[in-house]
Amino acid sequence: MATLRSVVSSSAFNAVRRAPKYVSLGRRGYAEAADKIKLSLVLPHQALYNSQDVVQVNISAATGDMGILANHAPSIEPLRPGLLEVIESTGTSKKFFVSGGFATVHANNSLTINAIEGAPLEDFSAEAVRANLADAQRTLASNGTEAEKAEARIEADVYESLQYALGSK
Repeated sequence: MATLRSVVSSSAFNAVRRAPKYVSLGRRGYAEAADKIKLSLVLPHQALYNSQDVVQVNISAATGDMGILANHAPSIEPLRPGLLEVIESTGTSKKFFVSGGFATVHANNSLTINAIEGAPLEDFSAEAVRANLADAQRTLASNGTEAEKAEARIEADVYESLQYALGSK
């Protein structure tokens, strides 16, 4: 203990003793129905939303599905292939399928989603998804190269996620 006292100067101890006992931290509250979040949903070739007010955004994050409302804690979430649902101020719901990307929740009630690929869910045909999934699974079961099988595994994962999203239409 004597060596600790000799290492730390007495001014350091005085500073610690003078520190306030209670530190006021910012408080988070619950989102009110009138609270909005500004959404920017961007694909490499177009912006689907550009700082538009929305009520809620539901995403397929790598850690699990999550809903984002106003006053959400700031975070960065990697996206997995899946459903992205936007609940607009009018109460209408728009659903998109995204193949991946990142969602960034900012402290100022804004959300930026950068998606690799995305399209409205109604643009997809359930029959075409089933057929393409079957093709990818056949390639996986074949005697193809490791590269072909890796590509087929990615395709199968995306088509399975798309098939699930279409089932929740």
